[in-house]
Amino acid sequence: MKKTSLVLLSVFMIFCVWMIGYVIVSSPMLLPSPVDVVKSLAGLFTKSRSLASMGMTLLRLVIAMAIALLLGGGLGILGGFKTKFSIFFQPIVSILRTVPVISIIVILLILFGFGLTPYLITFLMIFPLIYQAFHDGIRNIDSELIDVYKLEDNRKLTGLRYCYLPLMKNEIETVLLQAAGLGIKVLVMAEYLSQTRTSIGNALYLAKINLSYDEVFAWTIILILLAIGFEAIINRFKSLKQKQELFNLPKKSNTD
Repeated sequence: MKKTSLVLLSVFMIFCVWMIGYVIVSSPMLLPSPVDVVKSLAGLFTKSRSLASMGMTLLRLVIAMAIALLLGGGLGILGGFKTKFSIFFQPIVSILRTVPVISIIVILLILFGFGLTPYLITFLMIFPLIYQAFHDGIRNIDSELIDVYKLEDNRKLTGLRYCYLPLMKNEIETVLLQAAGLGIKVLVMAEYLSQTRTSIGNALYLAKINLSYDEVFAWTIILILLAIGFEAIINRFKSLKQKQELFNLPKKSNTD
């Protein structure tokens, strides 16, 4: 209850600062009022076009994350096991992590056009995070635990499923949170610059050129809510897994 109260207090403070700023600025063109933004936010959820934009943006994010998880996870595991591959692949990962996002977007727009760019830029931004998480997760596992498992079963695939991945679950959950948060930001930026049809980025662009700044704020709130929603889903899944593991623990037998 205390945690909920603190969260509500924080939201109330943000609302108060927003109201004070609105009164000081005294121009809806620069800073719309919270009331207008809430009305615009409610209106977005009643428009089929807006709902379609949200759905398509989420679909693009899921596709990009799924591909990045498969490739980044697979190559990260390979790099964790094979030192030579890790050394060979590390410069590529470093380049992807350091190149400015806007530079990659412009290059991809030139090479691949407007259709594929949102998918590619999102993939390229979250791929290094996932690769590094799996790579470091494999490398940081206690070797004694691995040795104990190898005494029972020395097969690579079963070892990966029943030993390595369960021991890496914290790293995997953390990187999924990071990837979802970064992915939605980068994806919407790419959609905005490429003016991808039926997308949140395009909706933001149209709101800006139509001077509907209350709608711009409303879409921004939706993006924040989406990021919070991803975090809540992953944390919920993590909590359910912990409860399941606790439930499956062997019970001590009562002895007299």
